[in-house]
Amino acid sequence: MAAPTPEIVSALIGADVSRVEQLSGGASSATFAVDAVKADGTPWPLILQCAATGSVPEGGLPRADQARLQQIAFAAGLPVAEVVRVLAPDDGLGEGFVMARLPGEALASKWLKLPDYAPARAILTRQCAEVLARLHQMPMAAAAGLSLPAGSTAQSLDRMFANYRRFGVDSPVFDLAFAWLRERVADRPAANIVHGDFRSGNFLVAPDGLVAVLDWELAHLGDGHEDLGWLCCNSWRFGVWDKPVGGFGERDELYAAYEIAGGGPVDRERAAFWEVFGTLKWGIACLQLGDDHVSGRLRNVERAAIGRRVSEVELDLMHLFKFGSV
Repeated sequence: MAAPTPEIVSALIGADVSRVEQLSGGASSATFAVDAVKADGTPWPLILQCAATGSVPEGGLPRADQARLQQIAFAAGLPVAEVVRVLAPDDGLGEGFVMARLPGEALASKWLKLPDYAPARAILTRQCAEVLARLHQMPMAAAAGLSLPAGSTAQSLDRMFANYRRFGVDSPVFDLAFAWLRERVADRPAANIVHGDFRSGNFLVAPDGLVAVLDWELAHLGDGHEDLGWLCCNSWRFGVWDKPVGGFGERDELYAAYEIAGGGPVDRERAAFWEVFGTLKWGIACLQLGDDHVSGRLRNVERAAIGRRVSEVELDLMHLFKFGSV
């Protein structure tokens, strides 16, 4: 997607815009840095984020609902960028919104390893636990009117298996993981607002700690343990494999901090279940993104590269079964 002109963005926000620059980002979003100036001359750094294909990826929230959920989280005091403008159909940019551009580093490979971010890494486990505790304490009624997907844990597993089968791929490791999960799944109804993609790579981090939680497009109603398990998946450690919490912390520290922050007691077995579930879920997503490219539905080098990571996920699952927390 080509960068919108400064004139187009200026009309969207009602302010002078001097620069619109596309940033690197995920496979599902086109993200642009915007330099604007308010009427009083105050610099106004912003982010314009649109669906990469002009529409929302399968399973993702409509961008208008994502923006509304971010505003609900912002109003509740969670570290989230404030939304400035939601795109309308006649804006010609597809689904998306404009939000504040905050200082900090989003590339986990940098803040997980550079010495300048050592103070942040020392406190990130507690900060993440506190954010999740506050999010999971929010009543589900706070999201009333939004199209947040909902369903029981068993239904989520069934949907993931159906998605896996449609690719016509047979992975013995994935089959084992599905069997392992089926033996342990409980048919619990949704009880929490779940971020759905709470992990390293979706945090904005400064040298002194967490600045903001990004990418709320996979939010849904479910089990708060899902966010705890997802944060611990090896794919989101970016090579710092011996720190299971996002490449920077330990599980016991995360669970204890979550409980202290009021998130409720953590069931270790449920958290382990969701870590396996999340690891397998990422493997299915790798299949999906690779299929997007191979099928010609959406030719994209990044999707093709991610599709090749299925074997990494298989190794992660086997490691969990043999040596991990399960």
